[in-house]
Amino acid sequence: MSTVAYLNPTLPTSERVADLVARMTLPEKVGQMMQLSAQHGVRGLIEDVHVGSILHTSPERIIEAGAVVKDTRLGIPLLVGEDCIHGHSFWEGAEIYPTQLGLAASFDPDLLERVARATAVEVAATGVHWTFSPVLCIARDLRWGRVSETFGEDPYLLGELGAAMVEGYQGDGLADPDAVLATSKHFAGYSETQGGRDASEADISRRKLRSWYLPAFERVARAGSATFMLGYQATDGVPITVNDWLLNDVLRDEWDYRGTLITDWDNVGNLVREQRLYPDYVTASAAAVNAGNDMIMTTPQFFEGAQEAVRQGLLSEERIDQAVSRILTLKFDLGLFENPRLPDEDRQREVIACTAHRDLGLEASRRSLVLLENDGLLPLATDRPATIAVVGPNADDAQTQLGDWAGSSGQADWLRQGQPREMITTVLDGLRSIAPEGSQVHHTRGAEIITTGPDPKGDFFSDGQPRPHIAFPVDPNPEQIAEAVEAAQGADAVVAVVGDRIELVGEGRSTATLELLGGQQALLEALMGTGTPVIVVVLASKPHVLPACVDQAAAVIWAANPGMAGGRAIAELIFGAIEPSGRLPLSWPRHVGQQPTFYNQIAAQHGYQYADLTQEPQWVFGEGLSYSSVEYSDLTVAASALTATEVVRATVTVTNTGERPVLETVQGYVRDNVTSATWADRELKAFTHVALEPGESATVALEVPASACSIVTAAGDRVVEPGEFTLLVGPSSKLGSLLEAPFTIGG
Repeated sequence: MSTVAYLNPTLPTSERVADLVARMTLPEKVGQMMQLSAQHGVRGLIEDVHVGSILHTSPERIIEAGAVVKDTRLGIPLLVGEDCIHGHSFWEGAEIYPTQLGLAASFDPDLLERVARATAVEVAATGVHWTFSPVLCIARDLRWGRVSETFGEDPYLLGELGAAMVEGYQGDGLADPDAVLATSKHFAGYSETQGGRDASEADISRRKLRSWYLPAFERVARAGSATFMLGYQATDGVPITVNDWLLNDVLRDEWDYRGTLITDWDNVGNLVREQRLYPDYVTASAAAVNAGNDMIMTTPQFFEGAQEAVRQGLLSEERIDQAVSRILTLKFDLGLFENPRLPDEDRQREVIACTAHRDLGLEASRRSLVLLENDGLLPLATDRPATIAVVGPNADDAQTQLGDWAGSSGQADWLRQGQPREMITTVLDGLRSIAPEGSQVHHTRGAEIITTGPDPKGDFFSDGQPRPHIAFPVDPNPEQIAEAVEAAQGADAVVAVVGDRIELVGEGRSTATLELLGGQQALLEALMGTGTPVIVVVLASKPHVLPACVDQAAAVIWAANPGMAGGRAIAELIFGAIEPSGRLPLSWPRHVGQQPTFYNQIAAQHGYQYADLTQEPQWVFGEGLSYSSVEYSDLTVAASALTATEVVRATVTVTNTGERPVLETVQGYVRDNVTSATWADRELKAFTHVALEPGESATVALEVPASACSIVTAAGDRVVEPGEFTLLVGPSSKLGSLLEAPFTIGG
C-alpha cells in the first residue's frame, strides 16, 4: 500500500484529492483544468501543458496518452471525452442508434436508459470515460442545425428522457467499470437562436429561462448528472460562460449542484473574439474561472492566461483549487488512479455491436418511426408478391441514415468514411429483405439534394474548428425523374424516401429554409401524377415543409435518422410486421414562416391565420397513427380538491376499437385556468404506454404531483398558484382529441 495519500485507494476521495492538490504546482493545476483536442497528437499536451482531459482522440492516441501519463511527475490519469450522442459515434463498428430526436418519438424513458447503458458499455471498453450527452436544448426554430440532437419541444419530456439517459450512462455509480460520465448540455438557452442561426445571441429573459429552458436541467441535476456543459451564447448581454446568476445563484445555490462544469469548444476564446467582453486571455480566463467553470474546453491560451491572472491578482489560486478538486474527484470516483480504463481489446470484442446491442438498435429504430398519414394502403399485403418502386435520394444512403455525430458527419479525422456499410440496413435493403417472396423491388434515385463547395471565408473558423462547406441545391434532373416515373407506373406502390443530408445538419449548419431541397419537390410532384399510390418516407434530421402534392400521398412516415437498423424497421412498418407506435416529440410546420410552432403557445388575440397562410401546424406534438383505432373515455380524477403537497391521481379508459394490436401513448396535460402572469395553454405532465389487443380495454392510471402544476410569475418565481385547473388526457396535444377533468389546488 502506497504511503502517498492520494495513491492510497483505502482513503476517502476527499482526503486523496486534498493531498494531491497540495502537491501540485500552479501550472499543473491550470493544466488539469484544460481539455484539448488530441487530433494532432498527445505527448505535448501532457508533458508541456499538463492537460487534464483530451477529446476527439483516435484509438491509437488513447493508448499513447496512457503511456505518456505514467512518466509524468504525479501520474495523474486523463479523462478522455467524446461526443457519443446516440451510440459510440466515432468508433468503427459500434452500434449507432437513432438520433436523440428519433429516440424521443418513443416517449419511453426505459428505452432511452437502455440505449444509454449499451452505449456506455461500448464506450467504456474503448478507453473513453466521458460522453457529451444528453442534449437538453429545446427545439424552437427548426432552421437551427442541431434540432436532431434534442428531445423535441417539451420541457417535461426533455427532463424525463434526459434523466433516463444520465442513469443509463452512469449506471450503478462511477465505480461501475462500465459507467461513463454524463454531460447535460447546453446549459442553458442555447437553442433560443436568432433566425435559427447556430450559436447566435439568445434574446431570452430570466423568466423565459426559468419557464422553459431550466426545468429539464434541474431534473437531470437532481438525477446526478456528473457534468454540465455551457452553451456558447449570451443572454441579456451576459455570456453563459461568465453568467454568475445562472451558474451560481441557480445551479449551485438553488439546485445545490455539486458536479463539474465544462465550457463548450473555446468559449473562453469567444469571450475575447466574437463577444468582445475582455481584451485578452488573461482577463477572460479569470472571469470564466471566477464565474464557476471548472474545465475549459479547447482554449489553449487558457494555460498562460490563467497563470498570469493569478500573478496579477485577478484570480485566486484558491478558486483554481476548487475547480481542480472537482475534476480530480471525478477521476478518483471513476477509479482511474487504480485503473486508467485504457482500451480493452478483449472487452471490445465481447461488447461492441454485440447481439444484445444490435437487437436493441432494431427495437429503438422501430420505436422511433412515426406514421403521420395513412389512407388505408398500409400495411401492404404480405400474402402475395408486389412490385415496389423505391425512389428518392435517401432510399439507399447509409451514412445519411445515421445522422450527425456518426462517423461521416465529419468531426473525427480517423473515421471520415463513416460506419461499415455492411452494418447498416437502408430502406432499399430493408424492403428487399422484407417484401413477400417473388416481389420485385426496383430502385432509382430520382433526384439529388445538394452539392457542396468551400466557404469563401476559408477552411477554418476563428476558433480553429473546420468550417463546413456551403451547400448548393441541385436542380431537378429530367432524366432522373423520367426513370422514377417509369418505375412508378409499373409498380403496385412507390416508396419515396426524401429528406436532408448530413451536410445540412449540425453545428454551423443551420438552414434558411425548411423546404425539401434539390430536385425532391419536382420528383414528388411527378410521382403523384402517375396514379400509383405513393408512400412518402421523410428520412430527415428534423421536420421539413412538405410540398402541397404530399396531400395526395397514400401514407407519410417520419423516420428521423433512424440508426443502423432503420431501413429494416421502415420496411417492417410498411409491410405490417410491426405496429407503428412513435409520436411526434415536436410540432411539424406547414411553412417556414410560422416558426416557432410549439404546441402550447398562448392563442393569438387575432386568430390562427396569417394574412396569407395558416398558423396551424401540419401535425402537432404527440401526434402519430397506429394501424388500429383507439378511443378514450371515462376520465376520472380521484380527488378533485388537493393541497400543493398532494398528487393528482386520475384514470382513463382506453379501448382498441380496431383490428390490430396497438401500443398507445397516453398523454396527460395540465392547464392552470387563471394565472397571475401569462402562461402556456397546457403542459405535458405525464405519459405512459398501454398495449391493447383488438377489442381490448384497459383502465390507465396517470399521476401528476400538484407541485408540478406551477407557473413562473412575472417576478420570476416558480410557484403553484391556488385555484382551478384542468387535466386533459388523450392521444396527442391536439385539443379536439383530449378529455377534460377539473380539479382545484388549495392554498
